Amino acid sequence: MTQIDEKLSPILDEVMRRNAGEPEFHQAVREVLESLGHVIAKYPDYADNALIERICEPERQIIFRVPWVDDAGNVQINRGFRVQFNSALGPYKGGIRFHPSVNVGIIKFLGFEQTFKNALTGMPIGGGKGGSDFNPRGRSDAEIMRFCQSFMTELSRHLGEYTDVPAGDIGVGAREIGFMFGQYKRLTNRYEAGVLTGKGLVYGGSRARKEATGYGATYFVQSMLGTKKDSFDGKTCVVSGSGNVAIYTIEKIHEFGGKVVACSDSGGYIHDPNGIDLDLVKELKEVRRARISDYVEARKGASFVKGGKVWEVPCQVAMPSATQNELNGRDAQALVRNGVIAVGEGANMPCTPEAVRTFQSAGVMFAPGKAANAGGVATSALEMQQNASRDSWSFDQTEARLADIMRSIHDRCAETAEEFGTPGDYVLGANIAGFVRVAEAMRAFGVI
Repeated sequence: MTQIDEKLSPILDEVMRRNAGEPEFHQAVREVLESLGHVIAKYPDYADNALIERICEPERQIIFRVPWVDDAGNVQINRGFRVQFNSALGPYKGGIRFHPSVNVGIIKFLGFEQTFKNALTGMPIGGGKGGSDFNPRGRSDAEIMRFCQSFMTELSRHLGEYTDVPAGDIGVGAREIGFMFGQYKRLTNRYEAGVLTGKGLVYGGSRARKEATGYGATYFVQSMLGTKKDSFDGKTCVVSGSGNVAIYTIEKIHEFGGKVVACSDSGGYIHDPNGIDLDLVKELKEVRRARISDYVEARKGASFVKGGKVWEVPCQVAMPSATQNELNGRDAQALVRNGVIAVGEGANMPCTPEAVRTFQSAGVMFAPGKAANAGGVATSALEMQQNASRDSWSFDQTEARLADIMRSIHDRCAETAEEFGTPGDYVLGANIAGFVRVAEAMRAFGVI
């Protein structure tokens, strides 16, 4: 475990004491504090006025009951969350996640990460996150609509285009965003398009938003490979997950000349040595809402490993794009043994600290999620910009902006790592670059 600077260790101790039973939040804070020793050594005044302590404490945490009626007429109760973490740079911005694993600690870790991720984009957006322990799997469209309407009935009083602007996340796609936006409009009597992002194109959405997180992660890793005069071209790649982020990561890797040979879902992974048939995956996941195991029924030569981990498949580039802590130290060791040269986090904190240390000690290029997967929120901010100007951009125009933003994030992280004496350490570069931007704004506001 990396040593934390002695000035920062008490801060972590206090975070752990005040947020007991929230290991993901502890992990996220520790990872940032491990980098900030370099900052405090060079600029001691960042430790003044409890600035770091304030950054580690959410501005607001909202927990509420979500009652709804299922198709059988039974009343169901779920719990809703919104953590408005930091608004120093702009309105709170971050997704809504519907998954049984959701609790306040997970939402808090995601909001903390989101604060620095959003800062790295250079855009005027703060950090927040929300969600519910509701499981949309197996529910009818009518049940999901009733749940979303109940969820938004409470959440709506905390939102606004200048206050808090949610988007989608795991379990929340265009369908759910549509139901929530409709309820928000109904409750407020305002067509406030900028209050939610990830909307459908017919009512204020942005082209390339669906593709943005996967595309953005791939652009970042392409830039990272470029520092070694390399690229995706000819590389064998593995992508975990088969949802929105994974699908469009695969698509962009293929455009860059790489070959993705495996992807996964919670049931296991598929291995297709000839390269993943992306159209088939899209049909299974976006149209039929089926399991990834059905892929092998339509694709000769492909195999499905039930309960297996996709990191068993040899590759040169790995893109964990499913969920937090999905890739552990043992998985990282297997990837290193099998010749991986670059890892890019498409999900939020998908690699455990042990995995990150394994990659870094082996000289594997590593792109942390708060930098590599910032494309989704960057394009959400572009959607807000289009809504504010009553405009709609073409796909190519939006993707070009996304590509520029991701290259800028890469360069900012690389330059910051160089400035603090750790060239090539994108974890340190991302943490410090994001922290400094947030901290400078907070210092300008005084103690609030």
